Amino acid sequence: MSATLYWLQCGGCGGDTMSLLGAESPDLVELLRWLDVEILWHPSLSDRSPHEHQNLLERILSGRQALDVLCIEGTIIRGPGGTGMYDLVAGHPKKDLLAGLAGQARFVLAVGTCASFGGIGADGAVEACGVQFLKWEKGGFLGATFTARSGLPVINLPGCPCHCDVVANTLTALLCKQAIPLSEFNAPLAWYGLLVHQGCTRNEYHEYRVEDQSFGEKGCLFFHMGCHGPLAYGPCNKVLWNRRSSKTRVGVPCFGCTRPDFPQPYPFYYTRNIEGIPKQLPDGVDRAHYMAYKGMAAAAAPARLKDRKTRV
Repeated sequence: MSATLYWLQCGGCGGDTMSLLGAESPDLVELLRWLDVEILWHPSLSDRSPHEHQNLLERILSGRQALDVLCIEGTIIRGPGGTGMYDLVAGHPKKDLLAGLAGQARFVLAVGTCASFGGIGADGAVEACGVQFLKWEKGGFLGATFTARSGLPVINLPGCPCHCDVVANTLTALLCKQAIPLSEFNAPLAWYGLLVHQGCTRNEYHEYRVEDQSFGEKGCLFFHMGCHGPLAYGPCNKVLWNRRSSKTRVGVPCFGCTRPDFPQPYPFYYTRNIEGIPKQLPDGVDRAHYMAYKGMAAAAAPARLKDRKTRV
């Protein structure tokens, strides 16, 4: 029997859908065929009429139609005043539909940072939150103790957008009954167990504190340009976009889009500092050791790194 999937699009831009449609190896059609997945509904792929869609929802919610995977894209909008009336489907709050579908699903996936942690609407009047987290705090819309019918919590796949390979591989692991170790934020450790910095091609510049101070240079983007690579856990330098690139590979600072507090309320291209020392240090590094080590590292930087720090 085919596994079934329902994709619910809540408050968001649809970027995670666009990412998934760009999957290449395998592409989305091949993936679904290989896993024997039937898409019950996806707003960009399904052609059911509103009447047919409503009948489908009634069958799922009543238990007459099995639901294996519920994918949620976008933030959960609870405003105004907890009513959810800012985001409706068929005249009813979409958050209520989410609660009903989640209760029937074998697996629940929060695809993208908005669905995982609340994202762009988490600090606003729309009263948004993630499916099982509100930024750093577990709870979110479904509550801290929620588990799907499989016994697993909501599996978070943060990213803005989430890389298509992360979605594809997570679906594959779940439907092939493979264990998925999760982080404290319910994200698969295979993808979110390493810092973006760990795969960065500019690592050596960072170690010797050879620094970029403007775009187009060849150095580390952390010290002045606001790069979150040493702060954010994600797959961006492990699995490349279009099989060839990431932000830091093309000289753009990591935005930290997989972090629960994304988007941060301070400038993207500026590193906040105290007397030249970044306010947020690389994860696991204390300030005293950092100040001593980085001073010595900068003095010991080899000429080949300094000489390569030129405009391109």
